[in-house]
Amino acid sequence: MRGLTGSGSGTNGAAAGGSGRLRAGLAAGSTAMAGLAAFGLFCAGCSTGGTGTRDEGPAGSQPVAQVTSSHTVPSGTAKPAPRVDAVMLVKGDPQVSRQLRNDLRPCTGDEYPVDTSYGTLTDGPAADVVVNVMTCGDSVGVGTYVYRRREDGSYENVFSAEVPAVYGTIDRGDLVVTTQVYGSKDTVAYPSGEDVITYRWATGRFTETDRVHNDFNRAAGAGEGDVPTPETTQD
Repeated sequence: MRGLTGSGSGTNGAAAGGSGRLRAGLAAGSTAMAGLAAFGLFCAGCSTGGTGTRDEGPAGSQPVAQVTSSHTVPSGTAKPAPRVDAVMLVKGDPQVSRQLRNDLRPCTGDEYPVDTSYGTLTDGPAADVVVNVMTCGDSVGVGTYVYRRREDGSYENVFSAEVPAVYGTIDRGDLVVTTQVYGSKDTVAYPSGEDVITYRWATGRFTETDRVHNDFNRAAGAGEGDVPTPETTQD
């Protein structure tokens, strides 16, 4: 019996030892589960893409800066050009030939053959005015004039060119005047060439700074050497 008792005691001891190990295992398992739960909460703050955890900073902290996109358009520096009555400027200008002033009439209705450009040429208090007067029938330039505004608001003539087929333009602060060159047998539509003259304002007047002459090809459009019309055949 003692043996039985002894073996029983060993069994109880083993059972007690097993029960202790079971409790220890359960405790360890609980600790592991708690650790896994904490790890799961930690990963919940991880980004699904990128480099892993997000840099949230200290708890309750706010971003130190925010990037916002803004599109700003720089304001222009050019002065607005006040519009003028170019026809009245030309008709009231004593430097314009009397014949041109008398011939300056509307082509149709109240439309005059006048082109007007505004821009910086003389560094005056306002935009300068370039006026080109043309003929009504074929729009050939007969006069180019530049008017500079005075301090009192009036305009003065600072450039005049009255030659056949003349036209003036503003090119990056320079005055560019083009005149057609005609031979004795040239028609208005087919000049022999052209002169392109560039003027720049200096010391109170325009000075020529560049001149280009272009000779036009007279063979083109003469009618010789045209490609013959292909003949059509019928089967």
